[in-house]
Amino acid sequence: MEPQQSNIRAALWMAGSLVAIILMAVSGREASRELNVFQIMEMRSLIGLVMLYPLVRAAGGLRAMQTSRMWLHIARNTAHYTGQFAWLQALSLIPLAQLIAIEFTTPAWTALLAVAFLGERLTLWRALTVLLGIIGVVIIVRPGMASIETGQLIVLGAALTFGISFTMVKSLTRTDSAVRIIFWMLVIQSAIGFLPAAWFWRWPSLEVMPWIIIIAFTGTFSHYCMARALNHADATVVVPMDFLRVPLTAVVGWLLYAEQIDIYTAAGAALILCGNALNLKNRKPPAKP
Repeated sequence: MEPQQSNIRAALWMAGSLVAIILMAVSGREASRELNVFQIMEMRSLIGLVMLYPLVRAAGGLRAMQTSRMWLHIARNTAHYTGQFAWLQALSLIPLAQLIAIEFTTPAWTALLAVAFLGERLTLWRALTVLLGIIGVVIIVRPGMASIETGQLIVLGAALTFGISFTMVKSLTRTDSAVRIIFWMLVIQSAIGFLPAAWFWRWPSLEVMPWIIIIAFTGTFSHYCMARALNHADATVVVPMDFLRVPLTAVVGWLLYAEQIDIYTAAGAALILCGNALNLKNRKPPAKP
């Protein structure tokens, strides 16, 4: 049975994903003060598997996690692991708002990939939404007005791999449940990161463990929420909702780390919000069979 298409349901699931990812950014910055990124990612995956188990059991247990698209899961998680590593690495190099802003070249890659490989339509309103989002990000980052930092290049590379991963997730939602997608994400990424994490391993202090637990929870369920959102709307509809992370993260960076919010950030955020509003207002519901 096909999931019901609904912008409202997709938006609610994306709201959960937004909160989780912002919490993960703060926790990742704090945890990386003590631990190597490889170790953080490995602990996230292993603890996340434990947290996911109730949902796995409710979905029918390990037998229900069987998939006929294992190679796509492996490819998707290889891309995502690479992007996640780069994203966490850059957390300590540049301000939060800047990191999230540069990451938002991802929707442009995703929209193009979804049209090219998933057969989705890039309508005028969706194209306008992506365009306004990208312009908003450019205004916030202001390339050319300052020297390019290593962290900015790292996040730009992460954005490309996230776009590849996101497109593969949309394809997987056609055959696999959100729980199955997240289960294999945690299993495969645990396997990918085992040796690097073992090489850099050090026992975490009691002070850093709460941050690791938050990373594990948010890293797991942000993807669950996003997968559920993709069940209810096209990638070219869901992705622009994620633009809201830019202004929200800017506020969090200002509150927690005294990172300035200037007129450029405000103007860019306004364009991003306008793009989201246009996209949700002008999308026609799918015709009934």
